[in-house]
Amino acid sequence: MNYILFDGNTRMGLLPLTYTKPVADIRIGILTIREKWENILNTTTTTITEEYLSEKFPMVELEENILINASFLPNDTLVEMIKGLKQDQAIFKNEEIIAFFTSETQEEVSFDKYEILEFSEDIIQLKNTWDIFSFNGEAIEADFKLITTGRKSAPIPDTVHCINKDQIFLEEGVEIEIGVLNATKGPIYIGKHALVMEGSMIRGPFAMGIHSVVKMGSKIYGPTTLGPKCKVGGEVNNVVMSGYCSKGHEGYLGNAVIGEWCNLGADTNNSNLKNTYAEVKMWDFEKERFTKTGLQFCGLIMGDHSKSAINTMFNTGTVVGVSSNIYGSNFPRNFIPSFSWGGAAGFSTYQIEKAKTTANLVINRKNEDFTEQDQKILDHVYETTKKYRNF
Repeated sequence: MNYILFDGNTRMGLLPLTYTKPVADIRIGILTIREKWENILNTTTTTITEEYLSEKFPMVELEENILINASFLPNDTLVEMIKGLKQDQAIFKNEEIIAFFTSETQEEVSFDKYEILEFSEDIIQLKNTWDIFSFNGEAIEADFKLITTGRKSAPIPDTVHCINKDQIFLEEGVEIEIGVLNATKGPIYIGKHALVMEGSMIRGPFAMGIHSVVKMGSKIYGPTTLGPKCKVGGEVNNVVMSGYCSKGHEGYLGNAVIGEWCNLGADTNNSNLKNTYAEVKMWDFEKERFTKTGLQFCGLIMGDHSKSAINTMFNTGTVVGVSSNIYGSNFPRNFIPSFSWGGAAGFSTYQIEKAKTTANLVINRKNEDFTEQDQKILDHVYETTKKYRNF
């Protein structure tokens, strides 16, 4: 069977992260959503997404296809239902489409003509950016089970103090000598060739991607995820760093989602709780205004390629777009549009050619390629987000 992941109607709620990638390529737990589906279905997937993303993330249609709403995370019951889908059948959760069967010869999809199968169990669906850190603990536990069942962890040195060792899994090539791994509240997964430096204290649920680094004396509270080739120091609490990011120095980061290729300068801090203990509001790209999150603890959402200078302070519920550079004293505004340059004293536009030059340097530094497709995506985001840059 050919499986195709589509963005669904939650894409706007997941901006600015989905400016540069389909919903399927958001990381939550240990894996991206695509990696979860491919692992559990034991096959590759392709994508239906925005046209400007489709060159990098193409769609392949075969004679028979099952389309899956990528905002839903897989579980065993749903996977079995999807594997059993037949012609003119669709799975819904209340009014939301989860998956449906199509054929190459089918001219149109009209769910009025489909047999509707209702999914009645609880399931994680990403509707807003803050759902990523809110559901990260559950996602880590599910991915940990998926990845490690039937496997044995690499040896953990005796100099590492482990609590609930059965819930700690190290892949091959992990370097760790002196530290504390506490899996009482959830599992700890450390990916291939990762490095945990001396004196680090980590509480699960925690996931660490390939070639990532936790620096000396770090304090990490779960549920936290570090994607591939991340570098983290200081104090971190309930954070998802999507991949290729650096927060290499002291400073607090909490209840946050950081996109790819971001850098947080030394002593960057974010607030995750208002002084009034009131509900946090965040920028809503669909409504183009601030809306309630339903959360008391809510910190920072940062799109790909954005950066902060040393001593940067982010207020509670701040949203930073793609490829922005923030610096200066005092708190900048709570919504910083894509391609912004500045801080509390004011912003100007970060010109696209300079932004692409920097992106190329950053990506090459981690031995990855800044492709022509990547450049076209940034060009499109730059043009699309002009309306927000009223500097």
